[in-house]
Amino acid sequence: MNVALLLRYDGSAYHGWQIQKNAVSVCATVTRAIEKTVGHSVTLHGCGRTDAGVHARRYVANFRSDTRIPPDRLPYALNSRLPEDVAVMDAAVVPDEFHAIGSCIKKQYTYYIYPARHRDPFSTRRALQYHYPLDVEMCRAAAAQFVGTHDFACVKSAGTDVKSTVRTLYSFDVKPDGDMVAFELTANGFLYNMARSLVGSVLYANEGKLDDIPALLRSGDRTAAGPTLPPHGLYMTGVWYGDILEW
Repeated sequence: MNVALLLRYDGSAYHGWQIQKNAVSVCATVTRAIEKTVGHSVTLHGCGRTDAGVHARRYVANFRSDTRIPPDRLPYALNSRLPEDVAVMDAAVVPDEFHAIGSCIKKQYTYYIYPARHRDPFSTRRALQYHYPLDVEMCRAAAAQFVGTHDFACVKSAGTDVKSTVRTLYSFDVKPDGDMVAFELTANGFLYNMARSLVGSVLYANEGKLDDIPALLRSGDRTAAGPTLPPHGLYMTGVWYGDILEW
């Protein structure tokens, strides 16, 4: 059967989701727990690549197994074998054709900014401390200009190997969240480092370094956009599959 897992993890101690030869990854950690639980080797497919230090509040992966463990018991069995910074929140049997990344119709990432002069020990690894005065309304207006179907070459990282840099950004909201400010992006897909570069570009606009976002999009000039922000402020916060999987 084809099993889907809903995961949550703190990425601070991991070199991203993808399995790597000489580094600890989330995928390898979860795969080991699954194999010990079901008693055979598995191939675990994730819904996207998260980089070293990036977190996930909602992440979906799937694998095939002949296990007789009921789906509602799988999270308990797996969590007993997982470290404290990774957890399985739910499990479900899905159609054979389901694939965590291939069946995904849209994703959401949220980047957290901590706007303060002095660091907060509780957010050091989970949000970006930002010293410049943050104007939420200005940031929201700048973010809205990126919404739509565009060629996002201007925020493409060097070495990105894709057939097209056109993506549809459904929403890009900026809103206070306690002591933080959350930059929430939802799209049909993201280029490598696209979310972090878009938030960096909005911060550039906040600082008066970027005043014509439509021209930036038309130019495709990466050097004119904002920086790729550090990974520790980024979270995968949503992933959608339509009627196939309603989590």
